Amino acid sequence: MQSLNTYEHKPPENVEPKQLVILLHGLGADGRDLMGLAPLFAQELPEAVFVSPDAPFPCDMAPMGYQWFSLQDRSPEPILKGVQEAAPILEAFIDEQLEKYGLTGDKLALLGFSQGTMMSLYSGPRYPDTIAGILGYSGALVWEEDLNTGFLQKMPVHLIHGEADDIVPVQARAFAQESLEKAGFTVSGHTVPDLPHGIDEEGIKSGSEFLKSLF
Repeated sequence: MQSLNTYEHKPPENVEPKQLVILLHGLGADGRDLMGLAPLFAQELPEAVFVSPDAPFPCDMAPMGYQWFSLQDRSPEPILKGVQEAAPILEAFIDEQLEKYGLTGDKLALLGFSQGTMMSLYSGPRYPDTIAGILGYSGALVWEEDLNTGFLQKMPVHLIHGEADDIVPVQARAFAQESLEKAGFTVSGHTVPDLPHGIDEEGIKSGSEFLKSLF
């Protein structure tokens, strides 16, 4: 399994990490893209280590950056296939990071943006151990038709989405919440008027409070 280039934000040297937050970037970005958020979230989680990997594949729609899967064909079947192919790589990365910091799944939160949210919502519930929660910005749920399969681990999910998002329409959030709740998940979060495909100050504050509530 390939090793992913990773960026880190650690607690002060004399503080042993007690939680792990893995940040998963969107299409065409890299692991540095979300690391600017880490110091902000660390204000609420001073004992957490934040890690953000480059996605495993070069972006096929831009000269730079990475992707978890291709979005050249945006129909459901190729997207699901792409997520399923990337999921074992993400699971192996989660294993590696938990082992590195001596932590268990209940001390892990996944934080995704756009394509990273899609990966988080797919892989988090399928991880062998129940993780603490998933925080997703501007993403969507990419799952098989049958969401009520018994093997899914249930954890709190917090979804935030801009109402002016022209990349991933805000309706994707409503579908995700409805589907996840039907499958037994607790879903919180909100939409943001006039916000395009991005993360605003309100979303950071709401996400910070959610992450703090998990541990």
